[in-house]
Amino acid sequence: MNNKDNNGLLSQIDYSAATAVSTAANYIMNAAEPFTHTYRTYLRLRESGSLTLKLWHSNSVDSTWDLGQEAKGSEPGGEWEIEAAYIADGGLVPDGTVTPGTQVAVTFNGAGSRQVAPGECFWSDAAELELPEGHFLAFTWTIRTLKPGKSFPYNVEDMLVSGYDAEGSLAGNETAEGFTESEKLLVAPSYIGYKKQVAKKLVLLGDSITQGVRTEKNAYTYWAARIAEGLGTDYGLWNIGSGWGRAYDVAADGPWLNKAKQGDEVLMVLGVNDLDIGKRTADELLGDLAAIVIKIKAANPAASVILSTVPPFNFAEERETCWRTVNAAIRSNPPSGADRVFDIAAILSEPSPLEHRIRPEYMSNEFDPHPNGHAGKAVADAFLAWYGQAD
Repeated sequence: MNNKDNNGLLSQIDYSAATAVSTAANYIMNAAEPFTHTYRTYLRLRESGSLTLKLWHSNSVDSTWDLGQEAKGSEPGGEWEIEAAYIADGGLVPDGTVTPGTQVAVTFNGAGSRQVAPGECFWSDAAELELPEGHFLAFTWTIRTLKPGKSFPYNVEDMLVSGYDAEGSLAGNETAEGFTESEKLLVAPSYIGYKKQVAKKLVLLGDSITQGVRTEKNAYTYWAARIAEGLGTDYGLWNIGSGWGRAYDVAADGPWLNKAKQGDEVLMVLGVNDLDIGKRTADELLGDLAAIVIKIKAANPAASVILSTVPPFNFAEERETCWRTVNAAIRSNPPSGADRVFDIAAILSEPSPLEHRIRPEYMSNEFDPHPNGHAGKAVADAFLAWYGQAD
């Protein structure tokens, strides 16, 4: 992250993102009554061994879900409380338990609990954990809402990692008793960092395709995770892909773009949802992409911005025309300030004249054009070969 304090995101320049999993928020909890609930998430970290970890959280929705009836980009979360939080050795199998005796309390300014205000951003204290090679990190916290209605933001896309949840205050429990496996309920901190000096911090800003939606759970086969593995741990990589996200959410210059501004380099892979559910014109989408580049550069003139073409998503008719127009413009005349263009569409697309369609072997299933794990490998291999040309 950079050395600026942007909207409460305090500088922690000696920390780097510990996982390639995105925990961007695209939904918000909305309950008829106050409640207390515990959430346990299993994450594969980029390194193991003796780790110093810190958590950072943004109590705001990043990107709009659907048409915004339930959750809109930049919407602040409500008031709620972290009753208790722990990190632990999650073992080799994410089964709802943690390795006995390994839970370490996460504190906030020395306290084990914390009240969270609407739209607030905050860090935890540092916590030490010994994580054996091949083991998952288990993060568990109990959250108490203070009143009916909207409270904490979370991610509602298909689960890419194993998560469990339970009624009541069970954060300190090592067993799986009372927990059930979560479905479309990723409730986790916005950022899990570990103490690590890296050569460069790369932020991956995108939608569900960047997030990795529809790839195999706990397999880390989506292209963002494969790029992280290929670059190695001398590079920091923060995945902030968010299902159903769109460029105009980012261009609004809210919490989601604030996250992107923390990178030394930002890879933007946006536009599918703008053209699809957002019904943006080619000019509108290109304008939003240009605005994002300008705002990243304004926050950090030294940052490098890589703009990707819009992935194919089996568009038709007017949407196909817009897709072709946008990608032609990105390739030939990218927005001012974009340092490089990565052509993800050329990797995923069928041969001309069907390049608006994703190759069938890369689809999640015969009806879903979200890229699968095979596509993730193809994109990551191409990106790593291409990225190295600038070094």
